[in-house]
Amino acid sequence: MRATCALFALVAACGLLPVAPSAGAKSARASGALRVPKGDLRAYMHGIGATVDARDVTTVFFSSSGLPPRGAGADGNWTHDVYIARWTPQQRNLGRPRIFIRRPEAQEPVSVAQNDTGRVMVSFEDGWNTPNEVSQRYGVYTSGLKYVKPYPNDVLSGGHSGHAAAVGSRFVVFYSNDWVEGGGVDNLGTGNGVYAKTYDADGALERAIEVAPRVREWWPMIAGSPTRALLVWQQYVKGETYARLKVATLDPATGALSEPHVIADRVQYYTYAASYVPSIERFVVVGTDDKGNGFAQLVDASGTTTAALSCMPATVREAGIAVIGDRAFTPSQDGRLLHLKLTPSSVELAGTQPSPIEWTYTGSIGLVRSPDQLHWVATSPRGLREADFDLKAATAPDDRDQCRG
Repeated sequence: MRATCALFALVAACGLLPVAPSAGAKSARASGALRVPKGDLRAYMHGIGATVDARDVTTVFFSSSGLPPRGAGADGNWTHDVYIARWTPQQRNLGRPRIFIRRPEAQEPVSVAQNDTGRVMVSFEDGWNTPNEVSQRYGVYTSGLKYVKPYPNDVLSGGHSGHAAAVGSRFVVFYSNDWVEGGGVDNLGTGNGVYAKTYDADGALERAIEVAPRVREWWPMIAGSPTRALLVWQQYVKGETYARLKVATLDPATGALSEPHVIADRVQYYTYAASYVPSIERFVVVGTDDKGNGFAQLVDASGTTTAALSCMPATVREAGIAVIGDRAFTPSQDGRLLHLKLTPSSVELAGTQPSPIEWTYTGSIGLVRSPDQLHWVATSPRGLREADFDLKAATAPDDRDQCRG
């Protein structure tokens, strides 16, 4: 459950907000009263991901408070369910959505992962039937979404903000726990540590890892490769309106964790993402600093940064990163799609192009239609928004995009 302080008077006018509200407003009851800022777009839709079945049909998962989204209930509580919709590159848009998981209270933001056998893990915060304000829960399914270990299973009662990834045949859920009042966005507080749990292909727990326990570090993001998970999260800086961005890599087969370290000293709260790039065997991390400049880094399996781009247009909170070969694509706060060109030891802003849909901080993903075309699906207060990008239409970045002159 989340409570929102006010409904929108001008939903149609809502666009990207440069400083998004706290993602940790849901927390264990022990941490005190819920605090959710006014005008929170996540009350409508929050979280999106995709998997592919044996027939090469993509299933898009998203959390929404009905379709079209209703926003918070009359009591102020959030009411998201998890929906799915099918897509193939031959389709113009997603097929008709249907509910995949429905319970009282909210199941959001949904995160999905698919292992090397095709099995799927679905995970999210859940306000239903929990002794705490929320529980981080999961279910495991076949690629065709038949039951293996179906929802509801607890990652942790009271856990929140979790995201899932697959590493080989295993799954990893990276999540936060508890809540500390004060500081953070709008002085709403911070999470109280980040943790990981690893699961086998059947959804059985293998290991629990304390990544940064019982400290003011939270909003855990994750990306998976065939052998490692990259863990990315933010560290509270007392008295400041920015966070430090930290990373570590995890070997789920052994539980070995690389030394957590800071890769950006002044990151805009919650404004970072990560993905794996198989063609160069690197993770790519994008984010935005407190001055409004975007950045990108490549990280190897040991957690070492092998390349960095210190300035590009500001990225969008909770936006996905689409990967085609040695290129990565992600939205920018000024309404464009960024094109990054990657090698194991370099990252450059190769181009940009305008987006026909507005970006918000509630989640979006890029689906590959062809080597030169992306189909982007974005959540919004008005429902899903979809757009095609002809990647050949990109233009070269200008000096301002690269902080020159």
